[in-house]
Amino acid sequence: MKMLSVEHVTKTYGEKELFNDISFTISEKDRIGLIGVNGTGKSSLLKIVAGVDLPDSGEISSPKDYTISYSAQQPDLNPELSVLAQVFAGDAPVLVLLREYEETLLELNKTPDNQVIQEKLFEQQKKMDALNAWDASTNAKSILTKLGIESFDKKIGELSGGQKKRVALAQTLIQSPDLLILDEPTNHLDYESVKWLEEYLGRYQGALLLVTHDRYFLDRVTNRMFELDGGNLYSYKGNYGAFLEAKAIREENEAATIEKRKNLYRRELEWIRRGAKARTTKQKARIQRFDQLDDQLASVKQSEKLDMSLNGSRLGKQVFELKDASKKYLEQIIINSFDLLVKPGDRIGIIGKNGTGKSTLLNILAGKIPLDSGERIIGQTVKIAYYTQESEDMDENKRMIEYLKETAQVVETSDGKTISAAQMLERFLFPSFTHGTPIRKLSGGEKRRLYLLKILMTEPNVLLLDEPTNNLDTQTLTVLEDYLEEFAGVVITVSHDRYFLDKVADQLLVLQGQGRIDSFFGNYSEYLEKENEKPVVAVKNTAPVHKEQEKTKKKKLSYNEQREWEGIEDNIANTEARLEKIAVEMNNTGSDFEKARALLEEEAALNEKLEQLIERWSYLSEIAEQ
Repeated sequence: MKMLSVEHVTKTYGEKELFNDISFTISEKDRIGLIGVNGTGKSSLLKIVAGVDLPDSGEISSPKDYTISYSAQQPDLNPELSVLAQVFAGDAPVLVLLREYEETLLELNKTPDNQVIQEKLFEQQKKMDALNAWDASTNAKSILTKLGIESFDKKIGELSGGQKKRVALAQTLIQSPDLLILDEPTNHLDYESVKWLEEYLGRYQGALLLVTHDRYFLDRVTNRMFELDGGNLYSYKGNYGAFLEAKAIREENEAATIEKRKNLYRRELEWIRRGAKARTTKQKARIQRFDQLDDQLASVKQSEKLDMSLNGSRLGKQVFELKDASKKYLEQIIINSFDLLVKPGDRIGIIGKNGTGKSTLLNILAGKIPLDSGERIIGQTVKIAYYTQESEDMDENKRMIEYLKETAQVVETSDGKTISAAQMLERFLFPSFTHGTPIRKLSGGEKRRLYLLKILMTEPNVLLLDEPTNNLDTQTLTVLEDYLEEFAGVVITVSHDRYFLDKVADQLLVLQGQGRIDSFFGNYSEYLEKENEKPVVAVKNTAPVHKEQEKTKKKKLSYNEQREWEGIEDNIANTEARLEKIAVEMNNTGSDFEKARALLEEEAALNEKLEQLIERWSYLSEIAEQ
């Protein structure tokens, strides 16, 4: 059994110690989720295990033939390479051959009658056969397609940040290493891509170590959990749900110990206040014990759960209204004759595939992008706080506490109490000793957490959140969700995070593309369960729909679907048989380049047809089995 061992590893970042003398092993079939508050060193630990960074002390050992693939949170890609060339970047012989083969295909497409290029392609095809590289090539294109990348010859420099992340993920997945290391793999992925990635990792034969904020993903993919906390590494058996249960038990035990300390503290405090007439050795020991208890309880106070209910500005009856609103970019229609009424207390999630205009709709509501036609109406009492995907420009030389005090020295809670900026930092998981830290020394996730806190301290009554879960840790998300649960105003959020949407939104706007927007009353999981049972309600009807009205009878196969179901397995078998024949014919083409090219085109078309047939078979089988 192949195993990677991490022994007595320590790492510091500047003056900050990330982790100290930690040890663990990763065995075959381990599916490990790594969690911890932003800034505790999760990404740093991944880099050390991947061999990208070195520890200050300690060592990592593994067999000589042990292979590791690492997908960074912020990938470093070559902007001049095409998508396929980037995916095939690497020194492995099969990857080198795949790069050469794809480049030759592009050349042949430009000059199909060039005999030199034809002969070059033929020689490469023979090498592809010898190295069994066809599966790797097909697998790479399939992975890219599943991740929403379809233009394989597009330059990396022309892609968006989210597209680059997906290309880097595909580059990591095709290598099939002994250990796969993924840092926030679900960022910028829509639901279909996340679901596919879950299934892919479920079939993966090697070990897995990942960091993700997506708690449903974490729960479904992992069988072990690591937690970085206070420089220590804690290991738990089971998935994210098992981790939460084990941690709750541990904290209950710690709470009982803390209560005992508090009682002892009260007795010692009474004794100190009475004063001692003589300073005997025994009395000095009691004073020392009092000081120790005081220090212990001071550290405990920082970790206790605190109420997050802040007082927001008063919100009137009118919030947002869009009337006959339309917007498009170039030839892409974002919204078309769209009506929307947002009421006080609404909790709305905006979902849809990448590129359908979710962030654009949020920007329209925020007033940052004008409509092409139609009307946007906003209530006079509306006070918006807008959390964007990109943090505002921060003066990184400022200290955290200074940055926060620019917004407010104190804020008021819903029960009339006031909280200082320093207390708010503690509530957002920044211990008091860190408040004087310059922003430049914070991790990316810590900067996002600080930015979020500053926005909430403006005391808004309408919150617009654009992918708030990206780059935030699970603990911070729990704090944010608790805040939103008590928030009296309106929340409108764009998110791909199913867990977050389930907790925050009770109605959805579903962007289908080309201006079509549907609405659904219920949470995200309910929507996913019902999307194949009935079409969602058009958004123009903004009146609430009762749960009883949403219930439908189980769907049955129509006459045409029944006929399709009866013949689909034969269709799949025939397609697979033809693909096998093409493989044989390819080996016998000799120097007949025209025939080889025709066979390649037919093979590509049949592979696409086969994938569609299998997806259709899955859909029909679910209905047939009801």
